[in-house]
Amino acid sequence: MSTLYVEGEASESPKGDDEISPIEEVRMVVSNEDNPNEPVWTFRMWLLGIVAVVLLSFLNTFFGYRSQPLTVTMISVQVATLPIGRFLAKVLPRRKIRIGRRGFSLNPGPFNTKEHVLISIFANAGAAFGSGSAYAVGIVDIIRVFYGRKITFLASWLLVLTTQVLGYGWAGIMKKYVVEPAEMWWPGTLVQVSLFRALHEKERNRMSKEKFFIIAVTCSFAWYVVPGYLFPTLSLISWVCWIFPRSVTAHQVGSGKNGLGLGSFSLDWTTIASFLGNPLVTPFFAIANVFVGYILLIYLIIPTAYWGFNLYSARNFPIYSSSLFTVNGDYYNVTAIVNQKFEIDMQAYEKEGLVNLSVFFVISYGLGFAAIASSLTHVAIFNGREIYEQFRSSRFGKEDIHTRLMKKYKSIPNWWFHVTLLISFILALVLCTVMKNQVQMPWWGLVFAAGLALTFTLPISIITATTNQSPGLNIITEYIMGVILPGEPIANVCFKTYGYISMSQAVSFLSDFKLGHYMKIPPRSMFIVQVIGTLIAGTVDVGVAWWLLGSVKNICNQDLLPENSPWTCPGDHVFFDASVIWGLVGPRRIFGTLGQYPKLNWFFLIGAVGPLVIWALHKVFPKQHWISLIHLPVLLGATANMPPASTVNFNSWIIVGTIFNYFVFKYRKNWWKRYNYVLAAALDAGLAFMTVLLYFAVTMEGKSIEWWGTDEHCPFATCPTAKGVVAKGCPVF
Repeated sequence: MSTLYVEGEASESPKGDDEISPIEEVRMVVSNEDNPNEPVWTFRMWLLGIVAVVLLSFLNTFFGYRSQPLTVTMISVQVATLPIGRFLAKVLPRRKIRIGRRGFSLNPGPFNTKEHVLISIFANAGAAFGSGSAYAVGIVDIIRVFYGRKITFLASWLLVLTTQVLGYGWAGIMKKYVVEPAEMWWPGTLVQVSLFRALHEKERNRMSKEKFFIIAVTCSFAWYVVPGYLFPTLSLISWVCWIFPRSVTAHQVGSGKNGLGLGSFSLDWTTIASFLGNPLVTPFFAIANVFVGYILLIYLIIPTAYWGFNLYSARNFPIYSSSLFTVNGDYYNVTAIVNQKFEIDMQAYEKEGLVNLSVFFVISYGLGFAAIASSLTHVAIFNGREIYEQFRSSRFGKEDIHTRLMKKYKSIPNWWFHVTLLISFILALVLCTVMKNQVQMPWWGLVFAAGLALTFTLPISIITATTNQSPGLNIITEYIMGVILPGEPIANVCFKTYGYISMSQAVSFLSDFKLGHYMKIPPRSMFIVQVIGTLIAGTVDVGVAWWLLGSVKNICNQDLLPENSPWTCPGDHVFFDASVIWGLVGPRRIFGTLGQYPKLNWFFLIGAVGPLVIWALHKVFPKQHWISLIHLPVLLGATANMPPASTVNFNSWIIVGTIFNYFVFKYRKNWWKRYNYVLAAALDAGLAFMTVLLYFAVTMEGKSIEWWGTDEHCPFATCPTAKGVVAKGCPVF
């Protein structure tokens, strides 16, 4: 044999109109043919796959602690590993190596598409399926940094691995409902299929993608030293503050970091791609919807609430902040209300007073409530019949060509999924019993969270597979546990992570299976690569977190860090604030009758009813086609990443995305088809390499540059504007 492992046999695509996929988009992108002779489990795949998952896990966790975090995605690996794989195919020896009766070759022939797909699936585990590092790393961070408590490396490792793997156990059992049926077409996977086919097509009379990638990655690598070290102001250009250097209002309006970001933009790819992902791979339709939602929130609702109505005493607090405040505008002393048992100290809480939020944070929570409710209603109204018919087809409908081709490979035994579920659940149960003093969550919380995730995995998978929308369970899980078990912040975030992330991982697991389905990858190979990749990624994530938390002094503590330090951990600050709001203080004392913001619960009803209103208007005015384009879940959820994303992130992301996915796509379509995704990967990769180089060459040596070009120049952006309030660095009103 020429490979370490080869599964089954596949056949060429049968011909005939009844053999094609019923989904037009799939017919346009996915090949109906399969080459059964392509080796799959090659030495090259294992070598590049393991290197890729380790590298992406390290980079994404490393970047997650920085002021402008960057997620290096699978696309970077897709493009970068192609020339490396082809190089290995040229230089590795071809002679066979024998181990007992089996033999394999280090170089079984040309670097093929199936190897490439498995390497990318490996890497995707290192990007936590596109979301960066493992979500549970945030729990470790807030325990050690913000609450000042201890958690062992073993407990951290078990927490990360079990939350990442638990959902795999039940996801595989649902594979026959949401992967095999042609009607479950997973629109997001078609981007990956398109890129794989483009990368492996033959080059003729044009600059090769490999050459273009090398040029682009070199430029990206060289440029980042300017905004990343020599001229940081280019990362956050807020020119309104330059024109009015002493105006608090101008700074609040013009700051791209702590204000409304009017006119603010960036020349730093870190800022452009942070939080929202790479704008070059986001369809313009999605960018346009995000733009509308962003404009409505930032330039209509927030100014009206802040300066017009002074909603919830808005001017007592900064206009744009995710921090928690006392009624007087001082930062809330969270550590003062935590007792030795890691629970709320009610006497200290009564002394400190109610938790207050900035008007921006209040409205963003309300929109989050509405977005969750509107997602379910919108899908039920506009996609309900379609989903029901497609689900019926998934059980009783005719198989398409891709499902038939995949049946030529050995299927995954169900006991593989059962064992995965059993082992991960037992380890999580050990964490919640033997190590409960470190994570707070009781064993019944784990059972409840797993049951909640299991219940939602199938419907949300169907929604994602047919509409490309994937409603999250984060706010719902936080709210439920906050009501059931108030006063215990770590129990709350653990419940959220087991309930939300295990479901999210299951959906991502199924999405990757659909990619393998389209690319004709043997299912057993997919399963093993996904599980091993996730175990490696989780281990690296915990190791990097442990290293940074122990080596970077005052990491995440903005008050103690040097000016312009990159180690501000914006995501962890939001995660911590959420643990306080939903866990320590509890929703009843913030969004219930005992708190400041009970009226926000009406947003659930508003979100649920909103799509009904849009549907009714569409029926009453059928000729007004623009009404059907109103997509409330997208509009309401457009700014879900704010905070920690700031206005400069949105401004820059929208501008760059519009340029490439509207103007270039419309007027230079051939260039876009050939090089757009290659450029996206190169920009991410070059930035990643230079960021790591700067850290080891400059940051660790304590070398910095202090001059005018190292600051945003909006010092008053965080000032409240109510009279009598004095904040650090702000003038007395």
